[in-house]
Order: sequence, then structure tokens, then C-alpha cells
Amino acid sequence: MTYTPKGASPATAAANRDAVGRYDMADRQDFTDSDQGLVAPFPDKLYAADGSVIFDTARFDYLDDDAPAPDTVHPSLWRQSQLIRRGGLYKVVDGVHQVRNSDIANLTVIEGDTGLVVVDCMASVEAATQGMAMIREHVSDKPVAAVIYTHTHIDHYGGVKGIVSADDVASGRVPIIAPGTISSFDKHAIGENVIAGNAMTRRASYAFGSLLDLDACGHVTCGIGITSVPGVTISYLSPTDPITETGTRRDLGGLEFEFLYAPDTEAPEEMHIWIPQLGALTCAENANHSLHNIQTLRGARTRDARNFARYLDETLERWGDEAQVHYGPHTWPVWGNGQVTAFLESQRDTYKYLHDQSLRLANKGYTPLEAAEEIELPAELGRKWFNRGYHGTLHHDVRAVFTKELGMWDGDPVSLHPHPPVEAARRFVTMIGTKKIMEEGRRALNAADYRWAAQILHTLVFAQPENQEARDLQADAYEQMGYQAEGPQWRGIFLTAAKELREGVQPATFATASPDTVLAMPVDILFDFAAVHLIGDKAADADLRIDFRFTDLDETWTMWVARGVLNARRGAHPDTRLTVTGPKAALVGALLKPAGAAELAQSGKITLDGDGAALRTLAGLLDEFDPNFAVVTP
Repeated sequence: MTYTPKGASPATAAANRDAVGRYDMADRQDFTDSDQGLVAPFPDKLYAADGSVIFDTARFDYLDDDAPAPDTVHPSLWRQSQLIRRGGLYKVVDGVHQVRNSDIANLTVIEGDTGLVVVDCMASVEAATQGMAMIREHVSDKPVAAVIYTHTHIDHYGGVKGIVSADDVASGRVPIIAPGTISSFDKHAIGENVIAGNAMTRRASYAFGSLLDLDACGHVTCGIGITSVPGVTISYLSPTDPITETGTRRDLGGLEFEFLYAPDTEAPEEMHIWIPQLGALTCAENANHSLHNIQTLRGARTRDARNFARYLDETLERWGDEAQVHYGPHTWPVWGNGQVTAFLESQRDTYKYLHDQSLRLANKGYTPLEAAEEIELPAELGRKWFNRGYHGTLHHDVRAVFTKELGMWDGDPVSLHPHPPVEAARRFVTMIGTKKIMEEGRRALNAADYRWAAQILHTLVFAQPENQEARDLQADAYEQMGYQAEGPQWRGIFLTAAKELREGVQPATFATASPDTVLAMPVDILFDFAAVHLIGDKAADADLRIDFRFTDLDETWTMWVARGVLNARRGAHPDTRLTVTGPKAALVGALLKPAGAAELAQSGKITLDGDGAALRTLAGLLDEFDPNFAVVTP
């Protein structure tokens, strides 16, 4: 079943036209800045290993500068997407180049006298490989002297094997510098994307619009980057040089780099970087041409808005008088000391405002949703393009401050132990009746009360998921909400909801738990990953112990299942039922897919010493995760 998205309703068209008046659309400075320093456009499409096209800039031609915002796209988001569409290799200042917008994140290359320092690696090997080829052709063929990860998110390390090889790093020829201890960085980088990776990937497919067509009725851009490119290779190499203190310096490629350690901000481990010889500063993702997430919609740990402000202010205090350019891992730079300081001060105050005002209202008894409906940025902050909600939004960031500071309960007793959605929906439908709910849904839709239409029809869809008429009507409401959304993630969520209500669940186009990421997991996190697959009630009476001997790591771990819990620790156990021996790559398969362990043993990849049936027992206790689980239906 396929469908053609409906156009904007008269009410949506009017709302988007009216929105124009709230913005300084005559301000075109961002267009000048995003074009500045273009060295070369992308030479070709981006291809996967099998030759298929995974990214083509021509697919975004509908965002031409002369194209007015259509009725189906919020005018502020349309403007930002026209800016994001610009891509290629850019010179930022002497010694600093960026490859922008063949990927959701940038590749930044710093050239010193003796080598290149790569700051963040994009999300994919394919994009990073193309970016480095452009650097080699147009900038420098000097060797890579170092790689820097500014923080623990996948779009900043995923392309690392397009920059350097594992041998380069293992030999010490190329250090990988990152914030936090190595174990902490690994834990957050890999754990975030793998331990809850299946849920995160499904949610991200909604938020980043990866299931939508690229057009004015579907996905436009991700707001801080062109798009989340499907079908790519995601790689990982652990850091080798940790930064845990502000003021730490490194000489890299003949240039001095100074670091400001900024944990618990946009990522659990993050840092700002100052290069004094170039007057070049980056605050990683703590300062962007967009308001950022305090709580991501794809799913991640809630962040501390106060820390965003605190570390931006410390950055201004340390280097604000000297910084001549601010470059980021997303979007375009800011040039000139006055502009850089004004940008950072405004971003600082935006995060502090939303933090402080959220807690002011919390202390007055507001619930998170009530506060989110109330709080607006002052005009001095809110009219700045770089403070608009192209990644986070003020509405869900306010609610996230409540979550960070007060926890998951909103303070209303009725929300403490409610009926689950399906049971509550059935009771409402029994009380009100299908006919009356449909009538109210249509009335709300015709009155352009789309939020209420979606909400009331949700009860009918969850009570009667086979009711296609109700699903189609709710889809109509979500569609108009998507067209009116300034935030691209809100747009993606609402429009994907409409698509799946009409067509059913769409197959996943990417996964954060890539094979390379899983293989790179430290052993303790590997067992954590296995543990979240354990079916607790099924394993409640289990008594199982297996030792795993990692020959390439010279480590042995004992794993046991009891009382519905899988635990593991270093060392062999004298009473183990089975010892599985082999290199880590093979033991990953034996642990996560134990049903296939016998085949691995037969091929000589692992050896089994003891009762091989223990792995079959383990296999019977592990769950399988469907990457295409339902979201808008039960």
C-alpha cells in the first residue's frame, strides 16, 4: 500500500504564512557565511561498497535559494534547510578546512607544519573517505598526525576508519584524543548506541525522517546537517589519549591545542578546543547554529542545560578576547571576534534561561507540560537564528530540564500509576463510543485543532488498531502538525507517524549497533549487551555458568545466569559448566548468538571445553529485538 501525502490545509498554509512575520527573513548574513571559503563542491555522489548511491546532493535541489517556502514547510525550517543544502570543501581560515553536508556532521581538518589533525570524523566511513580525498586533492597530502573526537556521539567517530587504519592507531603512529577516560568514552560512545541501540534506532528513524521521501511534503533536512544517510558503514576505534582536565595541552602536527573538559553537557563526555596560533575555537556541540537537545527524541541520557551555560561562559572567560573564528562539527563557522563572542554569549544565555525559568515554574507548582506551554525566549534571544529549534526545541527542552532535575514523575498523582495506553484506550472507547470519538476527531480536524484531533483519535487507534478509518484521520492530523513544525525532528516524527498509520510499519534503513561497533565494545560492555537480551522471567530459575577465554586479549571472564540476571566478571570459575575459547571476534558471536556456537566450533573458530549444551540453554533464554516494532499502534 502506498499513499500520496496530502497538501497543507488552509489553516496550515495560513499558520506558515503568519510565521514569516515572526522572523527577520531579510537577514541574509547566514547565506553569505555558509558560502564563504568554498574550495570545491563534491566531485561525485557518495557510493556504498556495492556501488549503490547512498547520497546525492541533487536530491536536495528543490531547496534552491530562489524557491519560496511551500505551504507544507515552516518558513524558518525552509530557510535553515536552504543553508544546510550548501556542501563541499570549505576553507575556514588559513590552516582550517571543513567538508560539510554530505553527512549529518562535518569533517574538520587542521593543517600544521608537520601533519593534519582531524577533528571529528563524520558518521560514516564512506563520507569520511570522500572528504579526505578532497582534502588530499585540494589542501594537503601531509600525513594524519592525530584524530580528535570532540564527544561520544556516533556522527563524530563513525567515519574514523575512513581517516586512519586500526594499525596506525594501534602502533601509536596516530593518537586518538578524546574527552574523559578511555573506559568512560568507550562506555558512553558504544553503550549509548548499542545497549539501547534497537530502541534508539527505531526512534531515530522517526526523528531524522529516514523513512520519508525527500521533498517538501516529507524530509527536508535534519536542521544541523543535511540528512542521516542510510546504508553506510559505521566504524569505531577507541581513544588512546584521554583529556580529563581543563588546560591540558598537546602539540599536534606542529600546532598547540588546548582543551576545556566539558562533561555532562551535550554528551556525557565532551570538550572544547582552542588553537592559539590560528585564533580558532570550537565548543563542539555546546554551541551551534541551532538550539540543541537537553533530551534527545531519539533517546539518550538527559543533559544538563546549566552545564551548557557554565562551560560556554568558562570558554568565553579563557579565550573570548582572542577567538577569531568558531568552527563547529555541524553547520558553518562564525568569523570575527565580536561575532564569535556575541554568538557564544547568546547561546550561553539561551541555555541558562531555559534552565532557570523551567525550575522557576517547577518551584511554583507547574508540571513539565504546563511549563513548556508557558516559556518563551525573550526577543533578544529568540529572534537569533542560531537559537531557533532546528535540533532541540524550547518545548521539549523545558520538559527535559524537569526530567534532569526532578525525575520522570510530573508531580500529578494521576500520572503515577495510570493504566497502560491500550487498556486506557479501551476504557475510553467503551465509555464514549467509536462513533462519537470519530465525530469529535473530524470536528477537531475541520477546526484545525490538530493536537486535539491526534490525541482523541489515539484512543481509538490503540483500542482498535485495525480501524483504518480512525488511523487515516489521525494521520491527517499528524501530517498538518508536521507541516507546521519548525523543528525538523518534530516534523519527522509527525510525518512518519502519518505514513505508518496509512501504510503500516516501514522497514529500518540503518542501525546504530553496527558490526564494527559491536566488535569494538570493551568486554564488560559486551556482557552488558548480552544481559539486556536476557528474558528475566524465563531465566528466573536458571542456574548457568560459562567461562569465556579471549585468546587475543589474554583475558578470561566468567558469566553466570541466576535469579533472572546475567552477570560477568574477570577470571575463570572452578565450577564452570563450559569454557569457550577463541579470539574476541568469534566469542562475540558465541555470546550474542549462542545457537550458532556449534558451527563456530566445527569451523575451528572457537573451542568448547565442557558441556556444549550450556550454550543451547543460554540461547533459549535470550530475546530477539525486532528493529521494526510498532510505534503509532499497539
